[in-house]
Amino acid sequence: MSIDVCWDPSAEQPAARVAAWRSMNATVRGDKREWLSLFASTAVIEDPVGPSMFDPEGKGHHGHDGISAFWDLAIAKVERFRFTIRDSHAAGTEVANVGTITTFLPGGYRVDTDGVFVYRVDEAGLIRSMRAFWEVDRAMATARRVDD
Repeated sequence: MSIDVCWDPSAEQPAARVAAWRSMNATVRGDKREWLSLFASTAVIEDPVGPSMFDPEGKGHHGHDGISAFWDLAIAKVERFRFTIRDSHAAGTEVANVGTITTFLPGGYRVDTDGVFVYRVDEAGLIRSMRAFWEVDRAMATARRVDD
């Protein structure tokens, strides 16, 4: 006998999973103000973790000012986002989402970024940290022109 267990998105969810979903939703809608309101004042974003074109020193984007600057640098220039979360593992005050972020860029280009996206929340449900584990070269290798 086998039993299949599926995640029921209509059921009550851990605060970190809810915050991650709200973050993705605000990003898809291009709502910077709402997105920023999801983060604690001392939050840190590492997207991706380590040095990158978004964070040459690899120290992350700190506080609302740093996170706002990250939006302007990495998110605002994207024409459209699609998040495909294939799995989600919640534990304590954190959630690790496994999936693909598809970005549609100016000029008709598309990039698929596979990764693990880890959110940690505080007791109020605000995001304390978001750490995205993905490889720049691997994502850029998927870049292609599309009429999608």
